[in-house]
Amino acid sequence: MLRLVSVVGLFVLLGLCFALSRERRRISWRLVAGGLLIQFALGATFLYWDTGNALLRDFADEVKYFLDLSKGGTVFVFGVLADGEAIANTWGPARGFVFATMVLPTLIFFSALMAVLYHLGIMQLIVRGMAHVMARLLGTSGAESLSACGNIFVGQTEAPLLVRPFLARMTKSELHAVMTGGFATIAGGVFALYVGFGVDPGHLMVASVMAAPAGLVVSKILWPETEESETAGKVVHATERTASNVVEAAANGASDGLRLALNVGAMLIAFLGLVAVADWLLHFISDDLTVGSILSWLFWPIAAVMGVPSAEISQLSELLGTKLALTELVAYQKLGDFMHAENPISARTTLIASFALCGFANVGSVAIQIGGLGAIAPERRTDLSRLAFRAMFAGAIATCITACLAGALSDV
Repeated sequence: MLRLVSVVGLFVLLGLCFALSRERRRISWRLVAGGLLIQFALGATFLYWDTGNALLRDFADEVKYFLDLSKGGTVFVFGVLADGEAIANTWGPARGFVFATMVLPTLIFFSALMAVLYHLGIMQLIVRGMAHVMARLLGTSGAESLSACGNIFVGQTEAPLLVRPFLARMTKSELHAVMTGGFATIAGGVFALYVGFGVDPGHLMVASVMAAPAGLVVSKILWPETEESETAGKVVHATERTASNVVEAAANGASDGLRLALNVGAMLIAFLGLVAVADWLLHFISDDLTVGSILSWLFWPIAAVMGVPSAEISQLSELLGTKLALTELVAYQKLGDFMHAENPISARTTLIASFALCGFANVGSVAIQIGGLGAIAPERRTDLSRLAFRAMFAGAIATCITACLAGALSDV
């Protein structure tokens, strides 16, 4: 029954996008059908097919093992503070986890690894191959396809660098698609962070890949192409590597990872503190009123059609609201709390939430994209500002669509 609710939710979300479309008559239904087919194929392979699901489980185990390799450097730098078992034995199980020394260092390691893979040209081959397939199947332009696929591995301001030469001359529909792709996916650098919260790495990877075509589908429904694209029917190439050797690439990646880790830590301190202040102020209105309860009410209708048990709709809606109003980082941290609570949420809600939160669609990212893309193409800053909030909405809906597909295909 819940799987049927997820199917209904998928069409409800697509219907909402159609109702809000700027040019309903110009929507490419080939693109919509092709994008949904790609998502369905990915979801069916890894969530419904037993063999594919087993491969995904094995992949998740290998990812966890691989990320644990970073502990060699972490323990060397932080000593016992990076050893959860030692801390638990000394100060008790409740204090056996230190986010700053057990999770954030993994970002530095993973960022350095991604930089090396880009320097060696491995990631470019993967991204170009995926973009070629997507452009052929969906009929999207080469530039927007490349940016969408790049977003699977890098962030919302880094992926557009792959198509920097074309940004200034992109159509508004293409710009909208580029921005939506950034809002609908997460960066590879923060992948390890969410795994640290207890989120299944296999689900995160499938969600990230499914979100690329989902972002294009939603973007092209909301803002169909009405102009002539410079890269229509072409497959464009990614930018060349900039480091002189592998060592420099690793060093640059580590430096970028350090900045990211510091930014993540600062955001958690600031946002969680501000939420606590807001809860304290709301306490004067009602003892039961919190930021979480308000967000839960606002996003309840969307959560209700995604196919989770009725008793857990409010928790999912709170997570969706937290992601949009604050960041997906805080939302995943809260999901981890729900997963490890005395009465944990179900495996089905965990799965659907993992997919629905897997994107940068939040108010703060609007400023990040306008600033980042505006620096690359200053002449398009006005267009970027006009498109930003619509693209953020598109990115949020795209992740909810992938979550509905996951809920429809999974038997948990």
